[in-house]
Amino acid sequence: MRRSVRLADMDSRGRLRLDAVARYLQDAAIEDVSETGWGLPEHLWFIRRIEVEVEVPFIEDRSVEVVTWCSGLAAIAAGRRWSLRGDAGGHIEVESVWIHLGPDARPARIENFGIYAEATGGRHVSTKIDLPEPPPSAVRVSWQLRSTDVDLHGHVNNAVHWQAVEHRLSSLGLNLGRPLTARLDYGDPLSPHDTVELAEWVDGDAYCLAFVVDGRTKAFASLE
Repeated sequence: MRRSVRLADMDSRGRLRLDAVARYLQDAAIEDVSETGWGLPEHLWFIRRIEVEVEVPFIEDRSVEVVTWCSGLAAIAAGRRWSLRGDAGGHIEVESVWIHLGPDARPARIENFGIYAEATGGRHVSTKIDLPEPPPSAVRVSWQLRSTDVDLHGHVNNAVHWQAVEHRLSSLGLNLGRPLTARLDYGDPLSPHDTVELAEWVDGDAYCLAFVVDGRTKAFASLE
C-alpha cells in the first residue's frame, strides 16, 4: 500500500513521527488480513511486541510505500514484518509478533495458515516480552488517557503508546531525526479507566519508558 504523509503525521521539523508510522503499519496489516480471510470477525490479532529500525529518518518524504508479509509462526502467534520506503530516501524496517484470538476473544491455535505459513520459510517466533519494573531513580509523570485513545476492542490503541514515547522524548529535547531502534513490549492492555504513570530512566545507551498502572508495568518501551 502507499500512504501520503499528512500534516498530522509530522512533528514541527517535518519528521514522520513514530505514532504515525504505527498507524500506517496497523492499516496495512488490517487490509492484508481482510483480503485473505484472516481478519474480523473470525480472527482477532493483538500486538505483543514490535521493534522499529529507523535506518533513514523520514524528513522530506511525502509519500510512503508499505510492504508487509508474515515473518514467523508459533502455535498461537505470528510474526509480521513491514518495510517502509519514502519518496525522499526514508527507510524503516519493522518486526512484530501478534497473538491470535478466535471470535470468542480467547487465544486460538493457528491452523491452515496458507500463504502466510509459506512466507515464514519455517521461521519460529517467540511471544516472550520484557516488562521491567522501574528503578527507584526513575522519573515519574502522569499520562492522561482520552476517550479517543480507545479502539473498537475497548483497549488503548498501540499507536497511543507511541504518542507517549514521542511526547516524552520531545519534552527531553532528544533528537529523533537520526537513525534509531525503538521497541515496545505489550503486556496487559491499557483500559480507558486506568490511571497511567510513565516511568522513565536511562539504561546504558537506551532510553526506557514503562507504562505503570497500580504499581505494575503493563507496557515497556526502549529506544537507542
